[in-house]
Amino acid sequence: CEILRLNEDPNVQGLALDLPESLYSSKVLNAVKPEKDVDGLSSVNLGRLVRGDVSDCLIPPTVGAVMELLEDLGGKRVLLLGARGALGAALQSELQREGAAVLSCHWDTPQLQSELRHADVVVFGSMKPNDVPVSWMKPGATIISCAHNLLSGKRGQGLHFSSPVRERLKLSNMVKNMERWIQSQQSRKWDLHCLKLQPLSPVPSDIEISRAQSPKAVDVLAKEIGLLTDEIEIYGQTKAKVRLSLLERLKDQPDGKYVLVAGITPTPLGEGKSTVTIGLVQALTAHLNINSFACLRQPSQGPTFGVKGGAAGGGYAQVIPMEEFNLHLTGDIHAITAANNLLAAAIDARILHENTQSDKVRIILSYPDDNFSSQFFKKRLGISKTDPETLTEEEISKFVRLDIDPSTITWQRVVDTNDRFLRKITVGQANTEKGLVRQAQFDIAVASEIMAILALTTSLQDMKERLGKMVVANDKKGEPVTAEDLGVTGALAVLMKDAIKPTLMQTLEGTPVFVHAGPFANIAHGNSSVLADKIALKLVGEKGFVVTEAGFGADIGMEKFFNIKCRASGLVPSVVVLVATVRALKMHGGGPNVTAGAPLKKEYTEENLQLVADGCCNLQKQIQITQLFGVPVVVALNVFKTDSPAEVDLVCKIAKESGAFDAVPCNHWSAGGRGAVKLAQAVEKAANQKNSFKYLYNLELPIVEKIRIIAQKVYGAQDVELSPIAQSQVDRYTRQGFGNLPICMAKTHLSLSHQPERKGVPTGFILPISDVRASIGAGFIYPLVGTMSTMPGLPTRPCFYDIDLDPITEQVKGLF
Repeated sequence: CEILRLNEDPNVQGLALDLPESLYSSKVLNAVKPEKDVDGLSSVNLGRLVRGDVSDCLIPPTVGAVMELLEDLGGKRVLLLGARGALGAALQSELQREGAAVLSCHWDTPQLQSELRHADVVVFGSMKPNDVPVSWMKPGATIISCAHNLLSGKRGQGLHFSSPVRERLKLSNMVKNMERWIQSQQSRKWDLHCLKLQPLSPVPSDIEISRAQSPKAVDVLAKEIGLLTDEIEIYGQTKAKVRLSLLERLKDQPDGKYVLVAGITPTPLGEGKSTVTIGLVQALTAHLNINSFACLRQPSQGPTFGVKGGAAGGGYAQVIPMEEFNLHLTGDIHAITAANNLLAAAIDARILHENTQSDKVRIILSYPDDNFSSQFFKKRLGISKTDPETLTEEEISKFVRLDIDPSTITWQRVVDTNDRFLRKITVGQANTEKGLVRQAQFDIAVASEIMAILALTTSLQDMKERLGKMVVANDKKGEPVTAEDLGVTGALAVLMKDAIKPTLMQTLEGTPVFVHAGPFANIAHGNSSVLADKIALKLVGEKGFVVTEAGFGADIGMEKFFNIKCRASGLVPSVVVLVATVRALKMHGGGPNVTAGAPLKKEYTEENLQLVADGCCNLQKQIQITQLFGVPVVVALNVFKTDSPAEVDLVCKIAKESGAFDAVPCNHWSAGGRGAVKLAQAVEKAANQKNSFKYLYNLELPIVEKIRIIAQKVYGAQDVELSPIAQSQVDRYTRQGFGNLPICMAKTHLSLSHQPERKGVPTGFILPISDVRASIGAGFIYPLVGTMSTMPGLPTRPCFYDIDLDPITEQVKGLF
């Protein structure tokens, strides 16, 4: 249907129907989207008109023309004749609003003559039958015809309006529609219906809290924050993908303030960065009435079923529904897994076929009929011929052989499960693989370069180009082999075409959240997507805030956020929120080790000011790292019931003395957004401070020098030491032209050094670089510090022991 097609056309802002009267059915009128209804006859528009929401509706042109002809209707009797359906309802509503007593009837009404005799105004909604004479009208009555025929006779004052009047009013409605559309493109304070919280004490489990709240329908949330109907793709009741076309619509909109949440060096006690992120936006929007958006990473199912659990925040500062957030979401990680493993299969299949087929057979099988002229190899190899019969043997070999060196393959298969037995595998053992056996491995899905690309890309075209640039191996001459060389770029883009769209969800208090991308911070760059941030910054408007989170400590996730993500996005952060807890600082101060599931020792549950003071060295170091980038820092101290007031005061005092703009105790875990209002106010003030943001290093520096700057200035190392393998890789990447990429250090997150057991602020150590690899599509070089595994393992007591499903209610149990 043409109406439905025009409804979805973003270039059409209004629809005016010009149809025969017989086709003006309710079904046709309501097929037009309410926001594009110029005739004003849809049920939605009429409902607003009847309710008196005049500013939010359009007056149907015919109704407007009638009202222009009438004056001083107060107390007058108006008879509507033959005015049915939407037109009749709109006329009756407007006439009553002007004080008239309105009666509506049909031409065959038995008492019609009597009603006409008493009516001061008669409005014909359809053609007058010949058997109803004008002599029935009250002398002096005003008679208006909305139909196309004129009165056959005249008694009293007979009026009619011509098509130009109707068209003028229709054009007026079109102008109003366009004004509304223009207004919708501009930033505004959201009319957001926030959800009420009733915090309980003691605080229930995360999943109990999540389940006790009734989230808004996601299409309602989308409308509240300024998304158009055709800009969302709904998944169930509480999730929706947001289309990238929004960026084009809002391209002239000023961005909001950009806030990064980072933390001190993590401990098993947890710091609560995700909880702070959610608590902060709940405070900003639900309690301070400031537009704000949280942008979070999608959690991997590895930690969810392994040791860490979910990543939706916690307590009364969560993303809901938390089970949907933590399990599958909208399938982005599955899409990455499929794309990654398709490329892995293409590599091995290519090696097999090149080893078992002649060049001529390969060109016949690979490029049948007229497909030869469009193949991707031509551009790379500079072959301009369109007829395969004219190729020389050298050109044929060059065309159909990549000559991949199996020993140089860096592309691994992935699965989104912690499975230590896949860390080293052998592939190609079946007889059908002709003895092409090689050692390989599986990585966890979120470690895939495709995940890093998803997080750093700026458009569908950019993603496709990045996918094509991914280097998977070298050929036997030492030249890089890419996904584009394998001919798989287009297929990868198809698999990723929906995953590139951020997923919209909400917090416990009904404020918006984008969940998108989920690279780990210790083996990747550890930040949510550039696209989610960019869209959110447009939606919140100039005075709003976008709060995003960097993985692990500031030395890892924040450093990569600034040096990698900000370079890719061009965005400049306004504030860093640095998260700490008293008990985590005690561990950095020399407190005893913590065993998962075991009761905490008294050092963590009783006041110990010396231990806190000693541990603040790590907080001070992370503040100093933030200051390297010239961005104001606010310390958020997550308060636990075992923290004494003196311990809390001591941490805040040391933080401010160490250069923090402010340091604020927070209780959002137990109180929701209300417990983070002071933090929100501090962040708002800090965002107005002078910002002298700068990168840590120049991209033109040699690879080793960039590694050294990070090691010395961020980690506090004395120097770096590259293994022979690492040095040869640096030399190779430099020779291949990849030396000007930023650095993404793959390092333990549990210490500033490479040794996880060294807490606090280690000094005097030499940072060992065991290997150096390249993610050319994502756009960074990643050195491996010491021994780093890209496939986690399951612990003795994994989280999946507690996870279950109620077969009656279908409710998930045991997630946290």
